Amino acid sequence: MKLAFSTNAFKQVSLEESLHQIAACGYGGVEIMADVPHAYPPHMDARRRKAVVDLCRNLRLAITNLNAFTLFAQGDTWHPSWIEPDPEARARRYEHTLNSIRLARDLGAPGISLEPGGPLPAGMSRRAAMDLYREGLRRVLPTAEECGVNLLVEPEPHLLIERPEEFEELLDGLAHPRLALNFDIGHFFCVGVDPAEAARRLAPHIRHVHLEDIAPSREHRHLAPGRGAIDFAAVLGALRDAGYNGWVTVELYPYEAQAREVASEAWQYLTKHF
Repeated sequence: MKLAFSTNAFKQVSLEESLHQIAACGYGGVEIMADVPHAYPPHMDARRRKAVVDLCRNLRLAITNLNAFTLFAQGDTWHPSWIEPDPEARARRYEHTLNSIRLARDLGAPGISLEPGGPLPAGMSRRAAMDLYREGLRRVLPTAEECGVNLLVEPEPHLLIERPEEFEELLDGLAHPRLALNFDIGHFFCVGVDPAEAARRLAPHIRHVHLEDIAPSREHRHLAPGRGAIDFAAVLGALRDAGYNGWVTVELYPYEAQAREVASEAWQYLTKHF
């Protein structure tokens, strides 16, 4: 396994500056935020896409993933979601996902991480919401296949898909070689799931990993590794034993004001596991 860092902790600086700072901390990989203020696809013309590829090559940074989860350019962390009652709102999410797939192709990223449906709207059943989510994924999977980009669902607390069995439910009605899992260690811990057990259970589907610590209260607030209660030796060992040898991206977006310092702290804490 290899260690990367997400640019979403560096929202107070440009994408290019965040790449320089992440490389300077020692990371060999970077996850790029496909949203404002970094790499919102409509703001990334062909010249800038090439410049980012060239910069990452010069910095010896592999682009591990594009984070297409948030959509601050049009809404907020979760909206517009895949399961909005308004078809026009859902269409904006589809368009953003298609644009992110094409951006991933151009940057050489193997996949994009996706919101796991979204918050369940009032009055909508889980079954109806899951049907809407599958419908949306079916709209974008042909483009993912054409571009050679994986779509990585990221379970999150309080959204449609939180737990391993809910991700498996999604696949029961929509199996596709380009549809897989962004395994977020902290998110599973928040919902009372042992991340090591989840890693063993979901191993065939994992294509990318997010890492952050979480307090013993299991409140969904990302903490720097070592400041919470997660047993990283156990979960990383489970991933390794299950055959995962890809990128593990540290995601610490709450630390915008101390992004460089916290990225360095996380590197120093985690390198013993890598």
